[in-house]
Amino acid sequence: MSTALRRTALVIIDMQQGVVPGCFDADGVVQRTATLVARARAESVPVVWVMHDPVGVGTADWDLVSPLAWRDDEAVVCKQYRDSFAETDLKETLERLGVTRLVVAGAQSDYCIRTTTQRAAIEGFDVTLVSDAHTTEDSAWNGVAVTGEQIVAHTNMYFSGLRYPGQLFTVDTHSNVEF
Repeated sequence: MSTALRRTALVIIDMQQGVVPGCFDADGVVQRTATLVARARAESVPVVWVMHDPVGVGTADWDLVSPLAWRDDEAVVCKQYRDSFAETDLKETLERLGVTRLVVAGAQSDYCIRTTTQRAAIEGFDVTLVSDAHTTEDSAWNGVAVTGEQIVAHTNMYFSGLRYPGQLFTVDTHSNVEF
């Protein structure tokens, strides 16, 4: 997509009390995400908050991790699945805002981040994954252990190679992201 026609939104996924604690570099990711939010707001870039509903709306687990907080004029999308577009109004919200490019940060890298960024690509959005502003927990599958740090690195590597015709996908640090 031509950069002259792009309108960007910052999409923050699942940065909640019931999701982030115990994740790789959680404090650093939270602080870098807060910096991104402040920059987006200063540049009048829409901020869209995606919240994982199954952790319990109205409970402490559902709340954003401090110091993150949404403003009343920012969109909040509640989801049930790893895919933030599945059975939500995320696509409609982004279309209403005139958004064609997403800058994505949040948790968890191997689940909601990877699934949502892939779906955003399928939906036709340009996407920048913020390489140092997403996180996840250590994991294992069939006796093979993988650290959160390795999963974050692999997610960045995977996304850096994503290609769709006529679309732009990038991976960049929070300090180098341009809105």
